[in-house]
Amino acid sequence: MNNLSKKIGIIGGGQLGKMMVLDAKRLGFYVITLDPSECCPSHSISDEHIIASFDDEMAIRNMAEKVNVITYEFEHINVNILKKLELEGYIIYPTAKSLEIIQDKYYQKTTLLKSNIAIPEFQLVKSIQDIKNAGKEFGYPMMLKACTGGYDGKGNCVIKNEDFIQEAYKQLGSGKISLMVEKFVEFKKEISVLACRGIKGEIVVYPVGENIHKDSILDETRVPADITKECTEKAMELAHEVMEIFSGVGMFCVEMFVTLDDTLLINEVAPRPHNSGHYTIEGCTTSQFEQHIRAITGIPLGDVNLKCPTVMKNLLGEEGESGVAYYTGLNKAYKDGNVKVHIYGKKEVRPKRKMGHITACANTVDEAVKKVEKAKKYLKVISK
Repeated sequence: MNNLSKKIGIIGGGQLGKMMVLDAKRLGFYVITLDPSECCPSHSISDEHIIASFDDEMAIRNMAEKVNVITYEFEHINVNILKKLELEGYIIYPTAKSLEIIQDKYYQKTTLLKSNIAIPEFQLVKSIQDIKNAGKEFGYPMMLKACTGGYDGKGNCVIKNEDFIQEAYKQLGSGKISLMVEKFVEFKKEISVLACRGIKGEIVVYPVGENIHKDSILDETRVPADITKECTEKAMELAHEVMEIFSGVGMFCVEMFVTLDDTLLINEVAPRPHNSGHYTIEGCTTSQFEQHIRAITGIPLGDVNLKCPTVMKNLLGEEGESGVAYYTGLNKAYKDGNVKVHIYGKKEVRPKRKMGHITACANTVDEAVKKVEKAKKYLKVISK
Protein backbone atom coordinates (compact mmCIF):
# COMPACT_ATOMS: atom_id res chain seq x y z
CA MET A 1 0.00 0.00 0.00
CA ASN A 2 1.19 3.52 -0.83
CA ASN A 3 1.98 5.36 2.42
CA LEU A 4 -0.26 8.28 1.57
CA SER A 5 -3.28 6.06 0.93
CA LYS A 6 -3.31 4.92 4.55
CA LYS A 7 -6.17 5.94 6.82
CA ILE A 8 -5.31 7.10 10.33
CA GLY A 9 -7.41 6.72 13.47
CA ILE A 10 -6.70 9.03 16.41
CA ILE A 11 -8.08 8.33 19.88
CA GLY A 12 -8.62 11.77 21.40
CA GLY A 13 -9.72 15.00 19.75
CA GLY A 14 -8.06 17.60 21.96
CA GLN A 15 -5.37 20.08 20.92
CA LEU A 16 -2.71 17.40 20.38
CA GLY A 17 -5.09 15.40 18.21
CA LYS A 18 -6.05 18.53 16.31
CA MET A 19 -2.43 19.38 15.52
CA MET A 20 -1.82 15.78 14.41
CA VAL A 21 -4.82 16.04 12.09
CA LEU A 22 -3.60 19.32 10.60
CA ASP A 23 -0.31 17.74 9.52
CA ALA A 24 -1.97 14.51 8.44
CA LYS A 25 -4.42 16.43 6.23
CA ARG A 26 -1.61 18.52 4.76
CA LEU A 27 -0.07 15.23 3.60
CA GLY A 28 -3.40 14.04 2.22
CA PHE A 29 -4.30 11.38 4.79
CA TYR A 30 -7.87 10.42 5.67
CA VAL A 31 -8.32 10.84 9.43
CA ILE A 32 -10.93 9.49 11.83
CA THR A 33 -11.09 10.92 15.35
CA LEU A 34 -12.68 9.19 18.34
CA ASP A 35 -13.70 11.55 21.14
CA PRO A 36 -16.78 11.83 23.40
CA SER A 37 -17.16 15.57 22.83
CA GLU A 38 -19.13 16.60 19.74
CA CYS A 39 -17.34 19.96 19.65
CA CYS A 40 -13.79 18.81 20.48
CA PRO A 41 -10.94 20.75 18.78
CA SER A 42 -10.43 18.02 16.13
CA HIS A 43 -14.10 17.81 15.13
CA SER A 44 -14.18 20.38 12.33
CA ILE A 45 -11.08 19.10 10.53
CA SER A 46 -11.49 15.32 10.85
CA ASP A 47 -12.87 13.34 7.91
CA GLU A 48 -14.95 11.37 10.41
CA HIS A 49 -15.64 11.86 14.10
CA ILE A 50 -16.80 8.88 16.14
CA ILE A 51 -18.49 10.32 19.22
CA ALA A 52 -17.83 7.75 21.94
CA SER A 53 -16.04 7.35 25.27
CA PHE A 54 -12.40 6.32 25.36
CA ASP A 55 -13.24 2.92 26.88
CA ASP A 56 -16.00 2.07 24.40
CA GLU A 57 -14.63 -1.15 22.88
CA MET A 58 -17.20 -1.36 20.10
CA ALA A 59 -16.51 2.23 19.01
CA ILE A 60 -12.72 1.73 19.04
CA ARG A 61 -13.18 -1.53 17.12
CA ASN A 62 -15.39 0.29 14.62
CA MET A 63 -12.60 2.82 14.05
CA ALA A 64 -9.97 0.08 13.80
CA GLU A 65 -11.91 -1.61 11.01
CA LYS A 66 -11.94 1.63 8.99
CA VAL A 67 -8.26 2.62 9.28
CA ASN A 68 -4.78 1.22 8.65
CA VAL A 69 -3.14 2.52 11.81
CA ILE A 70 -4.39 3.77 15.18
CA THR A 71 -2.61 6.30 17.38
CA TYR A 72 -3.62 8.36 20.42
CA GLU A 73 -3.09 11.82 21.87
CA PHE A 74 -3.05 10.92 25.59
CA GLU A 75 -2.39 7.94 27.85
CA HIS A 76 -5.61 7.54 29.83
CA ILE A 77 -7.39 4.98 27.66
CA ASN A 78 -8.23 1.32 28.20
CA VAL A 79 -5.04 -0.45 27.16
CA ASN A 80 -6.67 -3.89 27.31
CA ILE A 81 -8.87 -2.97 24.33
CA LEU A 82 -5.79 -1.98 22.34
CA LYS A 83 -3.93 -5.16 23.33
CA LYS A 84 -6.85 -7.25 22.14
CA LEU A 85 -6.95 -5.42 18.80
CA GLU A 86 -3.20 -5.86 18.32
CA LEU A 87 -3.54 -9.62 18.84
CA GLU A 88 -6.15 -9.59 16.08
CA GLY A 89 -3.70 -7.94 13.69
CA TYR A 90 -4.66 -4.27 13.93
CA ILE A 91 -1.73 -1.82 13.92
CA ILE A 92 -1.38 0.58 16.86
CA TYR A 93 1.49 3.04 17.34
CA PRO A 94 2.90 3.60 19.89
CA THR A 95 2.26 -0.06 20.71
CA ALA A 96 -0.18 -1.15 23.38
CA LYS A 97 2.78 -2.63 25.29
CA SER A 98 4.51 0.78 25.36
CA LEU A 99 1.31 2.39 26.59
CA GLU A 100 0.71 -0.28 29.23
CA ILE A 101 4.13 0.32 30.78
CA ILE A 102 4.07 4.11 30.58
CA GLN A 103 0.49 4.82 31.73
CA ASP A 104 1.27 3.28 35.14
CA LYS A 105 3.96 5.48 36.70
CA TYR A 106 5.14 2.73 39.06
CA TYR A 107 5.47 0.24 36.19
CA GLN A 108 7.18 2.93 34.11
CA LYS A 109 9.72 3.75 36.83
CA THR A 110 10.37 0.06 37.53
CA THR A 111 11.07 -0.54 33.84
CA LEU A 112 13.50 2.40 33.68
CA LEU A 113 15.24 1.25 36.87
CA LYS A 114 15.74 -2.27 35.46
CA SER A 115 17.46 -0.65 32.47
CA ASN A 116 19.84 1.29 34.78
CA ILE A 117 18.27 4.67 33.98
CA ALA A 118 18.71 7.24 36.76
CA ILE A 119 15.37 8.21 38.34
CA PRO A 120 14.21 9.65 41.69
CA GLU A 121 13.92 7.07 44.49
CA PHE A 122 10.37 5.73 44.76
CA GLN A 123 8.17 3.25 46.60
CA LEU A 124 4.72 1.76 46.05
CA VAL A 125 2.44 2.61 49.01
CA LYS A 126 -0.83 0.99 50.05
CA SER A 127 -1.53 2.61 53.40
CA ILE A 128 -0.86 5.65 55.54
CA GLN A 129 1.70 3.60 57.47
CA ASP A 130 3.56 2.87 54.22
CA ILE A 131 3.73 6.61 53.56
CA LYS A 132 5.05 7.25 57.09
CA ASN A 133 7.70 4.58 56.56
CA ALA A 134 8.70 6.22 53.27
CA GLY A 135 8.95 9.55 55.07
CA LYS A 136 11.46 8.07 57.51
CA GLU A 137 13.55 6.84 54.59
CA PHE A 138 13.20 9.75 52.14
CA GLY A 139 12.68 12.67 54.52
CA TYR A 140 10.39 15.63 53.85
CA PRO A 141 9.12 17.08 51.62
CA MET A 142 8.29 14.10 49.41
CA MET A 143 5.88 13.57 46.53
CA LEU A 144 2.76 11.38 46.68
CA LYS A 145 1.57 10.37 43.19
CA ALA A 146 -1.34 8.47 41.71
CA CYS A 147 0.18 5.68 39.62
CA THR A 148 -2.35 6.26 36.85
CA GLY A 149 -4.43 9.12 35.52
CA GLY A 150 -2.46 12.17 36.65
CA TYR A 151 -1.72 15.22 34.47
CA ASP A 152 -1.01 18.97 34.92
CA GLY A 153 -0.49 18.54 38.66
CA LYS A 154 -3.64 16.47 39.12
CA GLY A 155 -2.83 13.19 40.85
CA ASN A 156 0.20 14.66 42.65
CA CYS A 157 0.51 16.02 46.17
CA VAL A 158 3.58 17.34 47.98
CA ILE A 159 3.79 15.99 51.54
CA LYS A 160 5.53 18.76 53.47
CA ASN A 161 5.75 16.91 56.77
CA GLU A 162 4.33 13.90 58.61
CA ASP A 163 1.31 15.91 59.80
CA PHE A 164 0.17 16.35 56.17
CA ILE A 165 0.19 12.63 55.28
CA GLN A 166 -3.47 12.07 56.19
CA GLU A 167 -4.62 15.02 54.07
CA ALA A 168 -2.46 14.02 51.08
CA TYR A 169 -3.75 10.45 51.26
CA LYS A 170 -7.32 11.77 51.33
CA GLN A 171 -6.71 14.11 48.36
CA LEU A 172 -5.55 11.19 46.23
CA GLY A 173 -8.46 8.89 46.96
CA SER A 174 -7.72 7.34 50.38
CA GLY A 175 -6.31 4.19 48.81
CA LYS A 176 -9.00 3.70 46.14
CA ILE A 177 -6.31 4.00 43.46
CA SER A 178 -2.73 2.78 43.37
CA LEU A 179 -0.26 5.26 44.89
CA MET A 180 3.48 5.72 45.02
CA VAL A 181 5.86 8.01 46.89
CA GLU A 182 8.91 9.67 45.35
CA LYS A 183 11.83 11.25 47.12
CA PHE A 184 11.70 15.00 46.53
CA VAL A 185 14.35 16.12 44.02
CA GLU A 186 16.25 19.34 44.59
CA PHE A 187 16.67 20.52 41.01
CA LYS A 188 17.86 23.65 39.27
CA LYS A 189 16.15 23.00 35.94
CA GLU A 190 13.30 20.96 34.51
CA ILE A 191 13.97 19.92 30.94
CA SER A 192 12.36 17.71 28.33
CA VAL A 193 13.60 16.00 25.21
CA LEU A 194 11.40 14.89 22.33
CA ALA A 195 12.40 11.82 20.38
CA CYS A 196 10.78 9.89 17.56
CA ARG A 197 11.23 6.32 16.39
CA GLY A 198 10.20 5.08 12.97
CA ILE A 199 8.72 1.70 12.06
CA LYS A 200 12.16 0.43 10.96
CA GLY A 201 13.79 1.51 14.23
CA GLU A 202 15.39 4.77 13.10
CA ILE A 203 15.46 7.41 15.86
CA VAL A 204 15.72 11.21 15.79
CA VAL A 205 16.19 13.35 18.91
CA TYR A 206 15.10 16.99 19.15
CA PRO A 207 16.95 19.83 20.91
CA VAL A 208 16.63 20.07 24.70
CA GLY A 209 13.84 22.31 26.00
CA GLU A 210 13.87 24.07 29.37
CA ASN A 211 10.47 23.98 31.06
CA ILE A 212 9.08 26.47 33.55
CA HIS A 213 6.01 25.40 35.51
CA LYS A 214 3.48 27.39 37.53
CA ASP A 215 1.10 25.52 39.86
CA SER A 216 2.36 22.25 38.32
CA ILE A 217 1.20 23.35 34.84
CA LEU A 218 3.70 24.08 32.09
CA ASP A 219 3.99 27.84 31.56
CA GLU A 220 6.94 28.23 29.18
CA THR A 221 9.34 26.10 27.17
CA ARG A 222 12.62 27.72 26.14
CA VAL A 223 14.86 26.19 23.47
CA PRO A 224 17.76 25.69 23.61
CA ALA A 225 17.82 24.99 27.34
CA ASP A 226 20.22 27.02 29.45
CA ILE A 227 22.37 24.05 30.51
CA THR A 228 25.94 22.94 29.85
CA LYS A 229 26.98 21.32 26.59
CA GLU A 230 27.80 18.13 28.49
CA CYS A 231 24.36 18.11 30.12
CA THR A 232 22.69 18.74 26.76
CA GLU A 233 24.50 15.82 25.13
CA LYS A 234 23.70 13.51 28.06
CA ALA A 235 19.99 14.47 27.97
CA MET A 236 19.78 13.68 24.27
CA GLU A 237 21.57 10.36 24.81
CA LEU A 238 19.12 9.49 27.61
CA ALA A 239 16.15 10.23 25.38
CA HIS A 240 17.64 7.93 22.75
CA GLU A 241 18.10 5.17 25.35
CA VAL A 242 14.48 5.51 26.50
CA MET A 243 13.25 5.09 22.91
CA GLU A 244 15.23 1.86 22.68
CA ILE A 245 13.86 0.59 26.02
CA PHE A 246 10.22 1.06 25.03
CA SER A 247 10.72 0.17 21.35
CA GLY A 248 8.00 2.69 20.65
CA VAL A 249 6.97 3.97 17.22
CA GLY A 250 6.06 7.65 17.05
CA MET A 251 6.79 10.67 19.21
CA PHE A 252 7.83 10.32 22.85
CA CYS A 253 8.64 13.03 25.37
CA VAL A 254 11.17 12.39 28.14
CA GLU A 255 10.90 14.82 31.07
CA MET A 256 13.99 15.18 33.26
CA PHE A 257 15.33 16.99 36.31
CA VAL A 258 18.74 18.66 36.25
CA THR A 259 19.95 18.38 39.84
CA LEU A 260 22.15 20.88 41.66
CA ASP A 261 25.28 18.94 40.62
CA ASP A 262 24.13 18.57 36.99
CA THR A 263 23.01 14.95 37.37
CA LEU A 264 20.05 14.03 35.16
CA LEU A 265 17.07 12.13 36.59
CA ILE A 266 14.16 11.07 34.40
CA ASN A 267 10.86 12.25 35.81
CA GLU A 268 8.25 10.89 33.37
CA VAL A 269 7.88 9.58 29.83
CA ALA A 270 4.89 10.34 27.58
CA PRO A 271 4.22 8.16 24.48
CA ARG A 272 2.87 10.95 22.26
CA PRO A 273 3.50 14.53 21.15
CA HIS A 274 3.79 16.79 24.19
CA ASN A 275 2.90 20.28 25.35
CA SER A 276 6.59 21.11 25.73
CA GLY A 277 7.10 20.21 22.06
CA HIS A 278 4.78 22.85 20.62
CA TYR A 279 7.81 25.04 19.94
CA THR A 280 8.75 22.63 17.11
CA ILE A 281 5.95 23.95 14.87
CA GLU A 282 7.77 27.23 14.26
CA GLY A 283 11.18 26.39 15.71
CA CYS A 284 12.21 23.18 13.93
CA THR A 285 12.39 21.97 10.35
CA THR A 286 9.93 19.17 11.19
CA SER A 287 7.31 19.68 13.91
CA GLN A 288 6.60 16.95 16.46
CA PHE A 289 3.15 16.49 14.91
CA GLU A 290 4.37 15.98 11.36
CA GLN A 291 7.10 13.68 12.70
CA HIS A 292 4.55 11.56 14.54
CA ILE A 293 2.43 11.15 11.41
CA ARG A 294 5.52 10.32 9.35
CA ALA A 295 6.62 7.71 11.89
CA ILE A 296 3.33 5.84 12.26
CA THR A 297 2.72 5.72 8.48
CA GLY A 298 6.24 4.62 7.53
CA ILE A 299 7.36 7.84 5.85
CA PRO A 300 11.07 8.66 6.41
CA LEU A 301 11.60 10.87 9.45
CA GLY A 302 12.30 14.57 8.97
CA ASP A 303 15.14 16.86 10.05
CA VAL A 304 14.86 18.06 13.67
CA ASN A 305 17.34 20.91 13.70
CA LEU A 306 16.39 24.09 15.56
CA LYS A 307 16.05 27.00 13.12
CA CYS A 308 16.70 29.62 15.80
CA PRO A 309 16.06 30.15 19.54
CA THR A 310 12.36 29.59 20.20
CA VAL A 311 10.04 30.07 23.19
CA MET A 312 6.52 28.73 23.69
CA LYS A 313 4.12 30.08 26.32
CA ASN A 314 0.84 28.42 27.25
CA LEU A 315 -2.41 30.37 27.06
CA LEU A 316 -4.61 29.33 29.98
CA GLY A 317 -8.09 30.25 31.11
CA GLU A 318 -8.02 33.26 33.43
CA GLU A 319 -8.75 32.90 37.15
CA GLY A 320 -12.46 33.06 37.91
CA GLU A 321 -13.46 32.58 34.28
CA SER A 322 -15.79 29.68 33.42
CA GLY A 323 -18.19 29.54 30.50
CA VAL A 324 -18.14 30.07 26.74
CA ALA A 325 -14.59 30.96 25.69
CA TYR A 326 -13.92 34.47 24.38
CA TYR A 327 -10.49 35.71 23.27
CA THR A 328 -9.34 39.30 23.62
CA GLY A 329 -6.18 41.13 22.58
CA LEU A 330 -5.20 39.17 19.47
CA ASN A 331 -4.64 42.30 17.37
CA LYS A 332 -2.31 43.79 19.98
CA ALA A 333 -0.46 40.48 20.43
CA TYR A 334 0.10 40.34 16.67
CA LYS A 335 1.71 43.78 16.48
CA ASP A 336 4.95 41.80 16.68
CA GLY A 337 5.15 40.00 13.35
CA ASN A 338 7.41 37.28 14.81
CA VAL A 339 4.78 36.09 17.30
CA LYS A 340 2.53 33.16 16.42
CA VAL A 341 -0.73 32.40 18.26
CA HIS A 342 -2.38 28.97 18.28
CA ILE A 343 -6.01 28.82 19.42
CA TYR A 344 -7.15 25.27 20.19
CA GLY A 345 -10.85 25.77 19.58
CA LYS A 346 -12.17 24.62 22.95
CA LYS A 347 -15.67 26.01 23.39
CA GLU A 348 -15.55 26.24 27.17
CA VAL A 349 -13.00 28.10 29.25
CA ARG A 350 -12.14 27.18 32.84
CA PRO A 351 -9.44 28.57 35.13
CA LYS A 352 -6.01 27.21 34.12
CA ARG A 353 -7.44 25.14 31.24
CA LYS A 354 -5.06 25.02 28.27
CA MET A 355 -6.78 27.07 25.56
CA GLY A 356 -3.88 27.85 23.24
CA HIS A 357 -0.23 28.81 23.11
CA ILE A 358 2.04 31.59 21.88
CA THR A 359 5.38 31.03 20.13
CA ALA A 360 8.17 33.41 19.17
CA CYS A 361 11.44 32.84 17.33
CA ALA A 362 14.31 35.31 17.75
CA ASN A 363 18.09 35.71 17.69
CA THR A 364 18.33 34.82 21.38
CA VAL A 365 16.19 32.99 23.94
CA ASP A 366 15.94 36.16 26.06
CA GLU A 367 14.57 38.10 23.09
CA ALA A 368 12.03 35.37 22.35
CA VAL A 369 10.95 35.32 26.03
CA LYS A 370 10.25 39.05 25.91
CA LYS A 371 8.16 38.63 22.77
CA VAL A 372 5.90 35.85 24.12
CA GLU A 373 5.50 37.49 27.51
CA LYS A 374 4.56 40.81 25.92
CA ALA A 375 2.01 39.06 23.70
CA LYS A 376 0.61 37.19 26.70
CA LYS A 377 -0.07 40.49 28.52
CA TYR A 378 -2.49 41.39 25.73
CA LEU A 379 -3.99 37.99 24.88
CA LYS A 380 -6.59 36.71 27.38
CA VAL A 381 -9.17 33.93 27.44
CA ILE A 382 -12.29 34.92 29.36
CA SER A 383 -15.90 33.77 29.55
CA LYS A 384 -18.43 35.53 27.37
